[in-house]
Amino acid sequence: MNNGWITILIIAALPMLMAITLHEAAHAYAAFKCGDATAALAGRVSLNPLVHIDPVGTVLIPGLMLLVSGGTFAFGYAKPVPVNFARLRNPKRDMRWVAAAGPLANLAMAIAWLLLHKQIANPPESQFADALLQVCAFGVTINLVLMLLNLLPLPPLDGGRIVTSLLPMRLAIPYAKIEPYGIIILLLLLISGILGKILEPLLDAMLYLLQTLF
Repeated sequence: MNNGWITILIIAALPMLMAITLHEAAHAYAAFKCGDATAALAGRVSLNPLVHIDPVGTVLIPGLMLLVSGGTFAFGYAKPVPVNFARLRNPKRDMRWVAAAGPLANLAMAIAWLLLHKQIANPPESQFADALLQVCAFGVTINLVLMLLNLLPLPPLDGGRIVTSLLPMRLAIPYAKIEPYGIIILLLLLISGILGKILEPLLDAMLYLLQTLF
């Protein structure tokens, strides 16, 4: 592994861990607030990355994607947060809030990384400042990618759960039956390049919007 790849992994490690950890902790917290303590009892309402990390989804896949893409693109996943939807006070309504909590956490982190980037962008140039700017830039990008990816209307992604909660029951039930095939569909979209064509314009639009607002 050459120094360039090592640098990419160092820059990406903290933002990636934070993006995945807070995403999952937000799901667990939202479920707890809506009446289901399953994830809370499992210790998932936590900012400790170790309770959320999946060796393959959090470490291996993002690391390989970073290396293959030269540090320009990556996404990963953590251990699924256990949610018993039957225990939610209003299962159909609360499902959307539990699902939306993760992407909203990523949006908040993207804004935080962007604001930090702006704070350190103007001081005298230094090697440390340049490295920190790269960390911030990756933090913005990875959080927006995770937010947009998870909001795709495909069960079991968060967007699929949100759509299921919004549909009338006669449509929600057959739509939810897509879930066992959702990951396969997502992988096919990724391999075919369609996923990139969907996410890239959305990512550009979100970057432009945030840079305009902040």
